[in-house]
Amino acid sequence: MAELQEYKCPCCSGKLEFNSSVQKMKCPYCDSEFEVEAVEEYNRELQKNSSDGEMKWESSPGDEWAADETKGMNVYTCQSCGGEIIVDETTTASKCPYCDSPVTMTGGFSGDLKPDCIIPFKVDKKAAKASLAKHLEGKRLLPKVFREQNHIDEIKGVYVPVWLFDAGVDARISYKAQKRRTWSDSKFKYTEIKYYSAIRAGKIAYEHVPVDGSEKMDDALMESIEPFKYDEVVDFKTAYLSGYLADRYDVSAEDSIARANTRIKNSTEKKFMETVRGYDSVSPESTSLNLENGKAKYALYPVWLLNTSWNGEKFTFAMNGQTGKFVGNLPVDKAAAARWFVGVAAAVTAVVYFLLGFLMK
Repeated sequence: MAELQEYKCPCCSGKLEFNSSVQKMKCPYCDSEFEVEAVEEYNRELQKNSSDGEMKWESSPGDEWAADETKGMNVYTCQSCGGEIIVDETTTASKCPYCDSPVTMTGGFSGDLKPDCIIPFKVDKKAAKASLAKHLEGKRLLPKVFREQNHIDEIKGVYVPVWLFDAGVDARISYKAQKRRTWSDSKFKYTEIKYYSAIRAGKIAYEHVPVDGSEKMDDALMESIEPFKYDEVVDFKTAYLSGYLADRYDVSAEDSIARANTRIKNSTEKKFMETVRGYDSVSPESTSLNLENGKAKYALYPVWLLNTSWNGEKFTFAMNGQTGKFVGNLPVDKAAAARWFVGVAAAVTAVVYFLLGFLMK
């Protein structure tokens, strides 16, 4: 006996049943009704997009370091987070750029992959300090002591390891869409909702999708200072490390694939969704992606970092060392916030009393 196929409601995903009185498929949960042919077509599309397809990468970035290339390069290890920072012999490091803990030199550098390319620092430390100072300006609820304890001179220039993914994507995506119409009469207000399934399929190419290869560097923070301008990338040379720190990657290209896939999937769904027009709301329902010629390479991206603590909390500031884009979270002085709230409330109350007095004259 053939297996009985289950049909899901396009509106609420409940199990549809055939209603003999209306001769349609009907959802017992949201009372939506559908033609049998429409439900079958909808089910076929869901089955086509039931998986993410083949999202495999040929990830073999970078070459081995030559023996003479690592000469004069030292490794400092953080005593707290275990991070390893690489510097040239003319540069010293005393604190970890990620957690601000002391670092100690553990010897010369060897092993690992050599970066394929690098984006050199374009924004200097003076500009990074100025950006932080500007970021702190005008913050009424920022604790004064925070500015005093915030060691602005300890901003560090760090080359963050980044895996860059290139791929062609063959995509097929189903979107749920809605159209709403409301009207009313003397007794009731009515809302009519029409549901649609929009299908999009096509190919899109991605180049240099970045995923940072440092476990210590927060992915969201790194992505928030994007974009980096890839047209300014150059072949890697150790000379670019002079005067800066370079983080030693601790997340492999293979372990970065899942995040690369997520970024590509989200970007593809968003790009294709821009073509679904004329509806009040649209959201992805199912996605099938197949990668073509997926490859990865190893790069170093320039970032200015400052980590500082206040009242037991960690605050991180980061600036794109190429474009100058700056981000950072700030503490709030709760006492100042309370005073500000009371002041605003008092001002509002005074205005209300003034208006009442004026209207009662």
